[in-house]
Amino acid sequence: MAENDRPFSPENSSTRVATPNLPEINEETPLLDDQAKKSDATPLPKLQIAVLSFLQLSEPVTSQSIYPFINELVKSLDVTGGDERKVGYYAGLVESLFFASEALTVLYWSHLSDLIGRRPIVLMGFAGLSISMIGFGLSRTFFWLICSRCLAGLLNGNSGVIKSMIGELTDYSNMAQAFAFMPVVWSVGAAIGPFIGGQLSRPYERFPGTFWKLGVWETYPYLLPCAVAALFPASAFILTLILLKEQTVRNPNPTRHGESRSLSSNNKSTATSSPQTEGQSSLLRVEDESNASPSIRSILTRRVLVAILNYALLSFLDIAFLAVQPLFYATSISLGGLGLSPPTIGLCLGVYGLLMGSFQALFFAKFHDWLGSKKLLMFALSFNFPIFALFPVINLLARWYGMSFVTWATLGFQLFLCVFSDMSWGCAFIFVTISAPNKRSLGATNGLAATVSAAVRAIGPVTTTSLFAASIQHNLYHGMFVYGVLLFLVIVTLAAASLLPAKEAEWEDGESA
Repeated sequence: MAENDRPFSPENSSTRVATPNLPEINEETPLLDDQAKKSDATPLPKLQIAVLSFLQLSEPVTSQSIYPFINELVKSLDVTGGDERKVGYYAGLVESLFFASEALTVLYWSHLSDLIGRRPIVLMGFAGLSISMIGFGLSRTFFWLICSRCLAGLLNGNSGVIKSMIGELTDYSNMAQAFAFMPVVWSVGAAIGPFIGGQLSRPYERFPGTFWKLGVWETYPYLLPCAVAALFPASAFILTLILLKEQTVRNPNPTRHGESRSLSSNNKSTATSSPQTEGQSSLLRVEDESNASPSIRSILTRRVLVAILNYALLSFLDIAFLAVQPLFYATSISLGGLGLSPPTIGLCLGVYGLLMGSFQALFFAKFHDWLGSKKLLMFALSFNFPIFALFPVINLLARWYGMSFVTWATLGFQLFLCVFSDMSWGCAFIFVTISAPNKRSLGATNGLAATVSAAVRAIGPVTTTSLFAASIQHNLYHGMFVYGVLLFLVIVTLAAASLLPAKEAEWEDGESA
């Protein structure tokens, strides 16, 4: 063999140092390689997926548990001056502030998780969520309601981090299967949360027995549902400590960089460098560069921006519906709603969550295999047209027939349509994940998506509920102006979805622009 053809080894090298034959790793390295594309479906790590699924329950339970009673709670405070038409403004503000404060820090937490690991960030988020829910239940002024929601948002970085962990556990062959569980878990939480909030509020007035007649339940009528909801993030905190594992090896600074510096120093101080030492130093430098956390600017590729645009619009559409739905249920029939009580609102939202969770678990993967991510996303989004159009129809039926069978049947039909609409979430998660330039940028990509989503969700509730209140207060298009705006938003979201690739494989071969 010729001298130049020999592979590097300490035995056959004298003064020349061979560069280790390592694959080039940079921000354009595809997240999913060809082998993943062609292989059969990789088995999911069931225990870790199950743990992550349970962890995701906390956010929907804690966020949805306040919906059945938030309008009644705001109405009982002095901020509205007794005017029911103004409740929407303040209820939307409380719902928005969690996402507004989350938007300020979620990117930082996700980026930090790339450096120090996912588990510390997840633990901090669950601790903050538990404390803030107790604080919300103990709040007796509008100011403290705002403070408790802001605390939850500032400390909560779990949204992007948990999606990153799922991305690290999966490849293209099983990604749809793993992300199919996320809407299911959200649906289960969306069923449990409203049930807790609706059935456990005001226990002093509603429950017999000496224990429920204690003064604490009269002074704090919404402490019980908040405390029960806080048990979910507290349980998730304990489960994270015991079972959740880090999926990637972090190298923020210490040993290897130290070794690299030490080797470099030794090389400079020694008259003749050892080829083995120089080869090791080169290898360590390549490892350090590939393990470096990517900058935010480096991930702002076209495909990431398109995926996040769709995720943001879907988030706005979703939070707009979730904000209008309980407000519509609570508002009196004469003012454009249905005049339902908190327990009934909680029951309706709970049934909706159960329907959504069951449908996602049974049919999402099948629909995805049949249509693919883009077609399924657009198919699911199209159901929002009849969903929003049915709100004024349901109110009209309530005016004519009261809360009769025909009114309840139409309401049930609307909830049934929502089940199809919610399939869009699984598709959006897939597009955000495969848009990441490589696996080292998963945390930053999901963090950026979570930041944009949180910012949009901060605007969504207060904007939508204010439009709802203004439509009624000023009789804009007979109180239906808000629904016209939401229908226009559906058109915009469908237009953005058309920018996505027809096949996910188009985004696996590197960034073109």
